Amino acid sequence: MQDIEKRNLIAQWAFDTRPVLLRFHLWLEDVEVERYQADPVSAHSFTPRGIARCLAMTSAATALGTKLFGDYGAGAGKDKATYNQVKKNADAISAYVMSEGLWTTTRTLPENHAIMVSLGEGLMPKAGETPEMGANPLLGFGRVYARPEVARIVDRRVRRLLNEPGHTFEQFYGWLQDRGITVWGAAVDTLENTSRFAEGKPTGPMAVFHLFDSPLTVSRPYESYMGCLTLPRKVAASAERDSVLLDYRTPRKQVMAAIEATYPGIRRENVHVWTLRGKSRVGRLGKLWEEWKALGAHLVEDGWKAPSGLEVFTDSGTYAPTFLVGSWADGAGATHVFLCDGYAATAEAMQAASLSSVLDVDTTMATFSPAFTLPCDAEGKLMQLDPHAPDFARRLGELFGGKVLEAGEVKSYAEAIEEAEAAAMPLKQRVIRADDFLPEKKWGVLASLGYMCDDPYSGAPGVTKVRDGVYKVTTRLATRQASAKMTFTFRLMESLDETRLIFSPLLSRFLAGVDPASRAVKISDSGRIRNELQTMLSQALEHDGEKIRVHLDRVDERVMPKEKQAAIRRVLEWYKASHPVWFSWLELG
Repeated sequence: MQDIEKRNLIAQWAFDTRPVLLRFHLWLEDVEVERYQADPVSAHSFTPRGIARCLAMTSAATALGTKLFGDYGAGAGKDKATYNQVKKNADAISAYVMSEGLWTTTRTLPENHAIMVSLGEGLMPKAGETPEMGANPLLGFGRVYARPEVARIVDRRVRRLLNEPGHTFEQFYGWLQDRGITVWGAAVDTLENTSRFAEGKPTGPMAVFHLFDSPLTVSRPYESYMGCLTLPRKVAASAERDSVLLDYRTPRKQVMAAIEATYPGIRRENVHVWTLRGKSRVGRLGKLWEEWKALGAHLVEDGWKAPSGLEVFTDSGTYAPTFLVGSWADGAGATHVFLCDGYAATAEAMQAASLSSVLDVDTTMATFSPAFTLPCDAEGKLMQLDPHAPDFARRLGELFGGKVLEAGEVKSYAEAIEEAEAAAMPLKQRVIRADDFLPEKKWGVLASLGYMCDDPYSGAPGVTKVRDGVYKVTTRLATRQASAKMTFTFRLMESLDETRLIFSPLLSRFLAGVDPASRAVKISDSGRIRNELQTMLSQALEHDGEKIRVHLDRVDERVMPKEKQAAIRRVLEWYKASHPVWFSWLELG
């Protein structure tokens, strides 16, 4: 009976996810499901079961393809230029596989539905990185996945939202509702912890995809940072009963008092506070670190072992630690509490906050600027200033202790606030919660994660080779009410070399020296190259109605070397000349 049930389980998953399995030439040999509640996650999802399972399979395929073909560890010990290119190549693979999985999944969407990317990771360099380390391949704002007719309609409205002055998110959303079109918004990081992936670290890299039942209230491509405090929900509930306001702006002395009131007798050294660490973050987080140290808390450091037995890291990766927030008892019966504090990139912050219910945590946020000079408490105040006020420079200087700032500094901070305002980021309230990014009071989320390497916070294993051509991949699906972990066993249906081509962008192949005239051209090449240009070279594209004009001179050669730019131009010129009908949308600047 058990064998029959297992065969039925595998067969049902294979049937539900066949578009993704077929696209990547994968044979599903086994499925193991570990639920954290009695019924399946799909029973709590706003999506049909098949869509939810296809998203899980897309995350698994992204994890597998990136780990196998993204040059894992190839940047270790290399010079900065080589290291940056390894990161970009890995991001290109992960973004491509995720995008292709979404494309095949959305062929089965209801006819009036579309998926639109609202937040994406990869637009900007992170702390301590130089400008060329930003602009990584990504799935960014406005990317639409749907049946062709619906995709064209929604895409036109997205272009209007982007290009028409005064056209607001409310007008965009209202127009969709009036016409009965449902757009699901997504927050995407196709390769979380790219640096650790490039360096070959054994823990951390993963694919993160969050789907919401409406678009997020963001009206422009936007990526910056958010201050974040994530506490066990029991602590927030205890503070509420005592009429204590507990959020990101609360002094940490009061936060510690609330923890002690919730867990009587807890030793302060057993309060584990995870924040990003490193020299580049001293200006922003140094004051916060000292505040927690003075209270006797344990500031989590690299190498500290989580309950999973794996060592954590603090150089990056602000999303995954949320899964450990809570309490546990050690072997001696002593209570331990884990919480996250500090800041995260915008998409990561929103993703983590949206899972507060299922993870039983409380997350509050505040918008930060891209600069790392001011401490956290001043950053939150900075982004609430009016950049157009006549006394803006003076008020900004007050946050720097009365310092008179140079005109260039004042301008850069004003532009950071204006950019956030233009993207409709919530700036004026005391703190931000996930609800502030959604247009409806009631909303749903479906999170889909694929683990490329081991995750110390949840204990989930990364991609594991079973034997030649056979791999195990662990994924997680979660809604606001339910969560489950799935482990898929895949057999590659082609040789490793053939599978590499299946998982690789066409442009990456051409950059590696493949002549486009040497392969059979299909009409699908047109859509694939359009997709890849948006993923890999969004800064070089000018959208003009249905046409896309490519300006390679806009690409910094530190982001993409001149010889690679020239190679892409030759490929695009060949396609345009050889297949003018299929590539009528393409123009070269």
